[in-house]
Formats: sequence, C-alpha cells, structure tokens
Amino acid sequence: MARNARRLGAARGFTLIELLVAIAVMALLSLVSWRGLDSMSRATSQNQQRADAILTLQATLAQWGADLDAATTLAQTRPIDWDGRVLRLTRRGSDANSPSVLVVAWTLRSGADGTRWRRWQSQPFSTRGEWQQAWDMAGAWSQDGGTQTGTASETTLMAANSWQLFYFRDNNWVPAGQLAPSVPNPANPAPPVIAMPDGVRLVLNLPPGDGLSGTLTRDWVRPTVGSPKS
Repeated sequence: MARNARRLGAARGFTLIELLVAIAVMALLSLVSWRGLDSMSRATSQNQQRADAILTLQATLAQWGADLDAATTLAQTRPIDWDGRVLRLTRRGSDANSPSVLVVAWTLRSGADGTRWRRWQSQPFSTRGEWQQAWDMAGAWSQDGGTQTGTASETTLMAANSWQLFYFRDNNWVPAGQLAPSVPNPANPAPPVIAMPDGVRLVLNLPPGDGLSGTLTRDWVRPTVGSPKS
C-alpha cells in the first residue's frame, strides 16, 4: 500500500498554481527577450544610418574639395563667386585626355526630399561667351530649382539646415563676399576679373537625426599656397 501511494504521488501532475507561475515566468522571459531584440534591431538600424550618412558626407566633401582644387582663372572671367545663396566656380574638367572647362554651382534648397545641399554642373565649353551663358545658368538654377535651366546636371547631396562660407584673406578668415578686382598687370592686359582666395572655409549645419548632426567645419587651402593657413 505504501508503495502504491508513492507511485500515485510520483505520477501526480502540476497544480494549477504551479502552471500559472510557470506561464508567468515564461511570459516575463519572452518580454525581456523581445525588448532585447528590439533594442538590438534599433541599434543596428541607427548604426547603419550613421554609416550611410558618413559615406554620403565623405563623398560630398570629396567632390567639394575636387571642385575647389580644379578651379581655374580665365581671362575676364570669375573663378569663384558667392552671393550668400549659391557658390559658383569655374573649373577644369576631370577628363585629362580631353581638356575642358565647365561651371559648377553649389546651393542649399528645399524640395520634395527636404532641405538638401545640391550641386549643378554645366556642359563643357571653350569660349568666353559659353562661359557667360553657363555662369548665368548656374545663377538661375539656384533661384528656380532648374525649372528653366533643367535639372539633368543637378545632383542631390546631403541634408543640411544652413551653410556659411569664409575666405582666407590678409591672414584672417572673413565672411565670404565680393572679392576685390585683380590688380592691373601691364604684362597681362586680360587677367581674370578676380583671383581665387588663399582659402575657403565651409561651415555646414546638419539637422538632428539618427545619422550625423551638429556643425561641420571644413577648410580648403589653395594648392599653390606655400603653406596651409588656419
């Protein structure tokens, strides 16, 4: 009899209270696991967004530096101009086998994709008349968003709230503006209208978000300058 009682006790299942406790423990473990997975997923997404933002920033600044490095001075033209809204540059083409000159422009403009930094590029040209036409088109593009000039040469870059430019002049960084005309040179009766500054400082304000945010400062020094200035 005692042996049979022990067998019945061993075969007895869980009580209702024990089942409820077990279910509660499993539910708690599931909740903790779900929160952990959700946190990992959000961290992975944020890291990916930041990595994408860094790659976009690097590519954008590389193009910015390349445009400034390739800026060229042609007779009776402007190599650079900043009016507070758009920066226009006269630069050499990137194809060494086919030398050319073109105009590029950078501006900050709002659109369906938000407020973004944008770049425009003209077709290559070879005459001063074509330069003037491309220069005017760059200015018009910054105002009308390409409705009159076409957006085929426009590249949408990165999100930004605002930007500022400074020139390095007389051993000091000053707000970019109208540059003084070049000093007449009897040996060169047809100089460019103005000369490139020794340096250009870019201050870019990035919007808050999961990618990059805050204020970015990037200094460019003219390659022909003997030593960097800061």
